[in-house]
Amino acid sequence: MQQRRLEQTEVLIVGAGPSGAVAAGLLRKQGRQVLVLEKETFPRFSIGESLLPQSMAYIEEAGMLQDVVEAGFQYKNGAAFAKGDLRTDFDFRDKFSPGWGTTYQVQRGDFDKVLADAAAKAGAEVRYRHTVTAVDVSGERPEVSVTSPEGEEYTVQARFLLDASGFARILPRLLRLERPSDFPVRGALFTHIQDGIAHGDMDRSKILITVHPVHHEVWFWTIPFAGGRCSQGVVATPEFLARYEGSEVERLRAIIAETPSLAHVLRNAVWDTPGRSITGYAANVTALWGKGFALLGNAGEFLDPVFSSGVTIAVTSASLAARCIARAWRGEAVDWQQDYAVPLQAGVNTFRAFVQGWYDGGFQDVIFHEQHSNPEIRRMISSILAGYAWDAKNPYVAEPQRRLQVLGEVCRQQRQAPGQGAVPA
Repeated sequence: MQQRRLEQTEVLIVGAGPSGAVAAGLLRKQGRQVLVLEKETFPRFSIGESLLPQSMAYIEEAGMLQDVVEAGFQYKNGAAFAKGDLRTDFDFRDKFSPGWGTTYQVQRGDFDKVLADAAAKAGAEVRYRHTVTAVDVSGERPEVSVTSPEGEEYTVQARFLLDASGFARILPRLLRLERPSDFPVRGALFTHIQDGIAHGDMDRSKILITVHPVHHEVWFWTIPFAGGRCSQGVVATPEFLARYEGSEVERLRAIIAETPSLAHVLRNAVWDTPGRSITGYAANVTALWGKGFALLGNAGEFLDPVFSSGVTIAVTSASLAARCIARAWRGEAVDWQQDYAVPLQAGVNTFRAFVQGWYDGGFQDVIFHEQHSNPEIRRMISSILAGYAWDAKNPYVAEPQRRLQVLGEVCRQQRQAPGQGAVPA
C-alpha cells in the first residue's frame, strides 16, 4: 500500500468562509504559514447576507477592507422593522458604541470569494474541493486526513488547527463535540428574487424585518442587494411551515400573502430562483477549543438569523483566535478558555438574550414602542443591533437579559396605560 503524503504547516484552517478567510488574513499579517482547505468551489451559495457594522473592524484589521469596498455591494446603514401598521427603524450610525456604523448587504457567494481571494493574495494557500475526512488531536500536533478532488488521500500536520467549516461543523462532528442547542427548533424558507421594489416602499440601505400579523414568532427577512435583487425568507417553527403545500417558493409566497405590508413591498417581484429550506439550524458544542485547535463562528455555535449576527460572531472569533496564536508564538502562556472562549461567549450571550426576547415578544414590545422617550436607550439598542455585543460599557451588554426584561415590561405597561411611568435609563 502506498504511504500517504504528509504535509506540514504552521496553521491549518478548515473552511474558507468569512471566519476562515479573516483568520487567514490576520495570521498572514503575523507572518504565519497558513493552509486553508475548503470542500466546495467558490463562489457558492450561502445565507447570512446582511452584515453588521462591527464586522467591518475585523475585515479592516485583516487587510481586506479595500477588496470589500471595491466589490460594489449594497450599502447598509441600519435595520427597519414592520408589524401590522407599526413601523420603526434603527440607523446604526446613531449608536452608543464607537466604531463603524455602516456596512454592506451581500450575496454571500460573491462576498466569501472576495475574502478568500484576499486571503490568498496575502499569501495563504487556499485549496478548493479538498475534503477533511478525519482529525486526530491526540498527538503533539493536530493531524487531519484529506481527500483531494482527484481522490488522493494525504495528511496535514499543523501547530494550530482552526475549524471554520460553518454549518458543516467538521471538528464538532469528528471529535464528538456536538451538543443540542437549547433554542427551540425553527426552520426557514428562502430564495433570491428580482424584487421590483418601488422607490419609497423600502429603504434599500436597511434590512427589513417584517413580523407576521397574527403569529409574532413568525418573521420575514428582506435583504436588498445591488442590482435590484434581494434575499427573501421566512422563519417559523417546522409545524407552522408544514401547513403550506407546494415548492419552497410557493410556500414562502403563500405566507407572505398573509402579511399585507410585505406583500405590497414585493408586489412587482419576479420569483426567478428555486427556493431552499433549512430546519434545526441552531447548534452548540461542549467546548470551543481543545489541544491545538479552536472552533470559529458557526462551527462552534449558531443562534438564529433574526439579527444577522452570524458573520459578526464568525469574524470576531477569527480575531480572538489569531491574537491567542500570536501570543503562543511569542512563547507566552495562553489560557484558551479565558482568552478565547469566555470573551467570545460574552458577545454570543448578549445576542442570545435579544434573540430570546424577540421570540417571547418582549423585545418586539421594545422595538415597536411608540414613545421611544429615551434616545440614549435607543442608541444602546442600536449598538447591539449593529453588532457591538461585546461593548461591556453598554448596560444592555453588561446585563442584557435583566435590562431587556425590565425595558420590555415598562414598554408593555406604557402601551396599556399611555402616559404612565417612564422608560428607565
